[in-house]
Amino acid sequence: MQNKKMKIVIAGGGTAGWIAAAALSHQMGEILDISLVESQEIGTIGVGEATIPPMRTFHRLLGINEQEFMRATNATFKLGIQFENWKQVGEKYFHSFGITGKQTIITDFIHFWLRGRELGIAKEFGDYCLEYKAALMDRFSLSNQVPVNYAFHLDAGRYASFLRARSEARGVKRVEGKIAEVQQNPDSGFITAIRMESGQEISGDLFLDCTGMRGILIEQTLQTGFEEWGHWLPCDSAIAIQTEAVAPAVPYTKSIAHHAGWRWQIPLQHRVGNGLVFSSQYLSKDEALNMLLSSVDGKALTEPNIIKFKTGRRKKSWNKNCIAIGLASGFLEPLESTSIHMIMTAVTRLLQLFPQGEIKQSTVDEYNMQAESEYLRIRDFIILHYKATERDDSPFWRYCKDMEVPQDLKHRMTIFKETGKSFQVEGELFRLDSWTQVMLGQGLMPSSYHPIVELMPERDLQQLLQTIAADVDKNIASMSTHQEFVNRYCGNI
Repeated sequence: MQNKKMKIVIAGGGTAGWIAAAALSHQMGEILDISLVESQEIGTIGVGEATIPPMRTFHRLLGINEQEFMRATNATFKLGIQFENWKQVGEKYFHSFGITGKQTIITDFIHFWLRGRELGIAKEFGDYCLEYKAALMDRFSLSNQVPVNYAFHLDAGRYASFLRARSEARGVKRVEGKIAEVQQNPDSGFITAIRMESGQEISGDLFLDCTGMRGILIEQTLQTGFEEWGHWLPCDSAIAIQTEAVAPAVPYTKSIAHHAGWRWQIPLQHRVGNGLVFSSQYLSKDEALNMLLSSVDGKALTEPNIIKFKTGRRKKSWNKNCIAIGLASGFLEPLESTSIHMIMTAVTRLLQLFPQGEIKQSTVDEYNMQAESEYLRIRDFIILHYKATERDDSPFWRYCKDMEVPQDLKHRMTIFKETGKSFQVEGELFRLDSWTQVMLGQGLMPSSYHPIVELMPERDLQQLLQTIAADVDKNIASMSTHQEFVNRYCGNI
């Protein structure tokens, strides 16, 4: 390592490849020789256009200016996701990125709210959350006095181009072309080089597989194996299309359930991303396409992009000297906008565990344990949306409602229903607030609350609830509309 640079080969570009290239070159570029191979002829899925707040932390790690990034990617702000028709047809709820109410050391705000609800003095749960109310009132602003937890909607293709420019400026070498062969050491099985169709060979010490669901290195070459989760997440297909924007962009994603899955709406500055996720067992491709096209507003800007997928993960994210990143490592449908986040955590995990010279098995094992834990916890949170439903109007929803779920999720749902308690495991992505909002929204109403809240006199509880709600309303009153703020922030006026 002291005498020569470690050679990193990234197979595949797109969002995953260029996030990896940008992070590695920014943090460790002086001691790495990084090559990225991709073909312009191979399209990327590029529909993961909604993100979650940890992206801002990752951008700070890379020294990315937020306004520059938003201008380059036509981004808008995101305060959460509005779910329609998930609990029952015609009903809505909101999963916001904010903290609801005020926490105490002993117990969470929901217990005070449940007591207030019982006494008839509480408003809707979301009325005590700034991000929730701001989103539904189409408001947004940034100030040091009123912190807001937010993410972005972005153009994934432009984001990859933005990161490519940063990466190449830091010495990353891009190689155009298709992979013809992956060469291995006959004794260890480690990958030694990639041979391109042009005949060019690119050797390396560590290989990152960003080739999408094909998994050319991690699966086709190393035969790592895949753990399927289709029995818990029965959707296996998606259709995506982009349309012209016909209304101001709202600061949230829409997720609208239908009789065999759900569809999304993601508003950008210049267009809207639309898609329909479905189970091919319950809906044909033609029916799904017609359903999607009849639901969109505005002129179509692209042809429909039909995507088949299997939910699940590789049995190892790191195998020998190959690390799968992005769709090559597994797939969880984009219901909670976790795709780009999981690319970023995979790359961050690699930076934290980066090998010094020889790759040690203990390092590989630790990486895989962390990756598996992340996948399982996010998987369970997504399953929750399907399992905790009151819908029984179609075979798809009856299946979801009746299916057995992983034991840890079953426990979370039971303890919340019986006691109002949620919990968050160390390192877990989705916070207690997220679990609470989704479980309430899906119809899981606790039958009891923590006894400590009964020690607060009713008058004091009423004062507490009124003060929190009033603070939320006061802060929202000072905000501009989301579209007005985006125009100013991104220099569009």
